[in-house]
Amino acid sequence: MLKKILFIFVTIQLTACIPTNVQDALGTVLGEGEGVSVAQIGQGLKQALEIGIGKGADRLSATDGFFKSNYKIFLPEEAQKLTSRLQKVPGFSQVEDKILELINRGAEDAAKSAKPIFVSAIKGMTFNDAKQILLGEQNAATNYLNNATNQQLYDAFRPKIVASLDKVKATEYWNKAVTAYNKIPLVQKMNPELDDYVTQKALEGLFNMVEKEEKQIRTNVASRTTDLLKKVFAMQDK
Repeated sequence: MLKKILFIFVTIQLTACIPTNVQDALGTVLGEGEGVSVAQIGQGLKQALEIGIGKGADRLSATDGFFKSNYKIFLPEEAQKLTSRLQKVPGFSQVEDKILELINRGAEDAAKSAKPIFVSAIKGMTFNDAKQILLGEQNAATNYLNNATNQQLYDAFRPKIVASLDKVKATEYWNKAVTAYNKIPLVQKMNPELDDYVTQKALEGLFNMVEKEEKQIRTNVASRTTDLLKKVFAMQDK
């Protein structure tokens, strides 16, 4: 196995700048008789990412995808102090339960638009990126996507979170709760903004889901749902 990986590494290094038609001709060399071309390796990795992202985004964007899953978004510690104090204020006895549902509904709504953002980032993956992912750990593709696009995704995703929180009236409800809290004598005033926190947690959930799917594709033959995935990732099984 080690010899095969080293052979693939050297071959990819030598062919990184070779035109696609020549790379395709090297398929039998890379696959040692299995017919896996340099171009197919890159395509297979991108396809694996797209499948993982698609499944992850679809699951999290469904009703209760965040709210009743391992990716549920909880309030930060300082906000929990607020909700605890507000439970005795008329109209806010169930404030924590209410805001938890609303922010998770907002994350679920925003996740519907996450897939095209991630897929666009995948299409920009270079051949050198694909090489490093192939030879990397089981979460190498997810780590690449996180490191390469996190800020870009945050900048694109945060406005969607804001819109989603507004859509389910989470922002309006939370602002009222914070306003009521800030009127309590001798408490430290709080900022009612939740969008940055919810955005970070929503993206964290998305990346965790994608990583889970990537590991499945790398280790579980049944998860390789296309011929290309079966062909490329079979190289790791030997």
